[in-house]
Amino acid sequence: MAVVDVSEELKSLSSTMGSIESVLDLDRMRADIAVLEEQAAAPSLWDDPEAAQKITSRLSHLQAELRKTEALRARIDDLGVLFELAEAEDDADTLAEAETELAAVRKALDEMEVRTLLSGEYDEREALVNIRAEAGGVDASDFAERLQRMYMRWAERHGYATEIYETSYAEEAGIKSTTFVVKAPYAYGTLSVEQGTHRLVRISPFDNQGRRQTSFAGVEVLPVVEQSDHVEIDETELRVDVYRASGPGGQGVNTTDSAVRITHIPTGIVVSCQNERSQIQNKASAMNVLQAKLLERRRQEEQARMDALKGDGGNSWGNQMRSYVLHPYQMVKDLRTEFEVGNPQAVLDGEIDGFLEAAIRWRRRQEK
Repeated sequence: MAVVDVSEELKSLSSTMGSIESVLDLDRMRADIAVLEEQAAAPSLWDDPEAAQKITSRLSHLQAELRKTEALRARIDDLGVLFELAEAEDDADTLAEAETELAAVRKALDEMEVRTLLSGEYDEREALVNIRAEAGGVDASDFAERLQRMYMRWAERHGYATEIYETSYAEEAGIKSTTFVVKAPYAYGTLSVEQGTHRLVRISPFDNQGRRQTSFAGVEVLPVVEQSDHVEIDETELRVDVYRASGPGGQGVNTTDSAVRITHIPTGIVVSCQNERSQIQNKASAMNVLQAKLLERRRQEEQARMDALKGDGGNSWGNQMRSYVLHPYQMVKDLRTEFEVGNPQAVLDGEIDGFLEAAIRWRRRQEK
């Protein structure tokens, strides 16, 4: 790479980094960290475990984000020195090392730039994910379970905590539906682009004639509600049913009527929770899910009104959004962004960051 080209490239990288630092507002981030560190050091912190968890989680996230931003800035600054050293010594190995680092910095900068695109009203929230089997019989149930595993593995790769609220198991294999939360800042903004219908094409392991089968699973992503959301729910408009949990669950889970199903009569929304032994705890979790669904319903109604005023009819992009093809060839393709990879197993093992980044950028373009 020519010296002039390198110089221009480094100026461009530095300029992009400056824009990112401006959007992230590092001074405000440092101030927020100082406040959270003071709160985390308070002797009474764990008197309220839920509030303490939020404080420590937010602090950890901001500290990690600040470290990552400062480290990337240092790498960009060091690149110039590395290229100068390679040129001064006319050293092919040092030049190769510098070019490898340049490519790595470009990739890291692209990933960080995506984070700055998450500026929606609820993007900072944790994510509540619901997956349900749709058309395709037992293959759809199996696919729904594989999607649950995919998101769990993705969260695990990033060190994000998850909690399963409810899983309804299918009779032969897989699941009918599941609801779980991803406990990380910006989990909603990141995963919201996953909402829609996912399609699987493969030779069915459940078909004794070995025929190709197409099956579908739906993914719904909601922001976790907070106390400031003020989602009013009239208790008289709820029907609460208790039942015995089903499926794998360990001692005690399947021996008492601890699972809770809540129906919101005016909207017909039904939510369930069975992950806790206590009926009271399950009801509280189910109410959180119901609030999230009602909050999303309110957001969609507001968006529909805005779209009507703009006259664009809403331009819905939810529906069928990704195909996972295992036969007759191997490919996973996002139908909105055209982003695709040829290794479905890696994707189903949680390697979905490329799809997430492409979809976040695509969504931002659609909003302009």
